Order: sequence, then C-alpha cells, then structure tokens
Amino acid sequence: MANQQPLRFKSISEFHDFRDLPKPEHPLVSVYNFEDLKYLNSEEPKSLMLDFYSIALKRNANAKMRYGQQEYDFKEGVLIFLSPGQVFSIEGNAEMQHTGWSLLIHPDFLWNTPLSQKIKQYDYFGYAVNEALHLSDKEENMLIDIIKNIKQEYQSNIDKFSQDVIIAQIELFLTYAERFYNRQFITRKISSHQILARLEKLLEDYFTDDSLKHKGLPTVQFIAENLNVSPNYLSGLLKTHTGQSTQQHIHNKLIEKAKEKLSTTTLSISEIAFELGFEHQQSFSKLFKTKTNSSPLEFRQSFS
Repeated sequence: MANQQPLRFKSISEFHDFRDLPKPEHPLVSVYNFEDLKYLNSEEPKSLMLDFYSIALKRNANAKMRYGQQEYDFKEGVLIFLSPGQVFSIEGNAEMQHTGWSLLIHPDFLWNTPLSQKIKQYDYFGYAVNEALHLSDKEENMLIDIIKNIKQEYQSNIDKFSQDVIIAQIELFLTYAERFYNRQFITRKISSHQILARLEKLLEDYFTDDSLKHKGLPTVQFIAENLNVSPNYLSGLLKTHTGQSTQQHIHNKLIEKAKEKLSTTTLSISEIAFELGFEHQQSFSKLFKTKTNSSPLEFRQSFS
C-alpha cells in the first residue's frame, strides 16, 4: 500500500518483540541473526522506521528491500547502514530465507561520548540501498570478529568498562567500513568512471543551455537525482577519485565557464554574472575571487 504509514520502533526491545526475537540482552545494543527472525506474513511491503542505527549484512535472500526509490535484490552478501528515522520496506514470501546478521545501536548508548557526533559524519549511513557495501570474504570475516566481540561484551557481566569497550568496537567497525567503501570506489572502476563521465556531461549540458540563467546553480540534490545516486554516495565517490566534493565540482565548472566568458566575450561583469545564474554581481565576484585569487575584472585585464 503506497500510503501505508511506517511501523515505528522507538526501542530495540519493541523491534525484537515484533520480529519474535528473544528479549535483548542489552536494552541499547543488540546483535541478531536473520535466521532467527519471524517471517513477515504480508503480500505487500512492510514499511518500517527505526529510532536507532541498524547495520545489516544480508545474503541469499529471496526478498527485496526498498529504501526511497531504490530497490535491491539480495543475491550476494552486502552491508547496509540505516540511521535513525530512515524509512525502509521489505517484501518477500513465507519461503524466504535470510542469512546474515544485524547490529542495532540506540543513540542513547552513544550519548555523551565522542562517537555520538562522529557517527553522524559517516556518509554511508545516507547511501541508498543499491549503494550497499560489497565485502570480500576477508573483509566480512574481519567485521564478524568485531560483531562477536560486541556480543560477547554485552553478554558478560556489565561493569564500568563495558560501554567503553563496546563503543571502541563499534568505532573500529565503522572505520573498517569507511576503508572498505573507499576500496569499493576504486575497485568498481567501470561503474565509478561511468558516474564520473555522466556527471561531466550533465554539468556541461546544464552550463551550456539556459538552465543557469533561469534556474541558478544546480544543487547537489539535483545532480545526484539525475545520476540516480544518493548525494552522500556521489560525494564519497568524488572525494575518493578527485579529492573534491560535488559542490566543488559544480563551482569548478562555473569558474571554467566564467573564465571562458571573461576572456572571449565583451559582456560586462554584471551580464556574465546574470548569465551564470547570479542575481547579484557581488556574489559572483566574491566566489570568483575565492576560487581564483583574482577578481573577474583583474582576470579579464590579464588577457588585454
């Protein structure tokens, strides 16, 4: 049902109860296996929203997962990251057999620790489901060892060191995930280079028609949507291959076009600013100076 309100779970205990899992051994951190889940008895997708972080490795599932407008069919092992408040849906049938595991982390567990802010800086929590992390066997085994350490720690007698130990393991897990994503951007060269090529064409087309004049600079969201990737994934890909963000690429293309107009036309600075989508010449001049260390007029005079 398209307008179905998502089922919201405020606590890990509520989610465990919904999926017929045993009561969590720790109220704010949990690891479970997909083989232990109850099947969702539904002919339609179940739309869910969690108020906590979910990191899941899924393999060999006769099911599809949808996040936003993207759908992924799990025929190989992939790692997916969901942050609190993200809505996702799962569809499958009573015969489906998930394998894999999931780590649930409630934000309250991270409260008043450096990781509570740092975890928000990991872009992959905002990637679309079809941008999941594909792990090698070696990488997967490394992460499984960390998951085992987390589970062993919260199953032991809780003491004043328990939280610090678990948080250290979670941070190590997230750091490895960052490393593995960086590897994926590089090793999946064909896919990555296709996205980069499409980005260049998209920007070139946008900057050569009247889009700038009528719509202004393209937003990062606009670029990502036209490339069918999430903004965070595009930014991560670009930073790995070029060292620059999507916004920097947009500005570089703008400066490139500005230099072209300044050196080959007799248009005034204000006319060029207008053609490049700026309402005020001052805004254009300020950006140009920031990027080139010279004003538009100084740049033009260097050609005379």
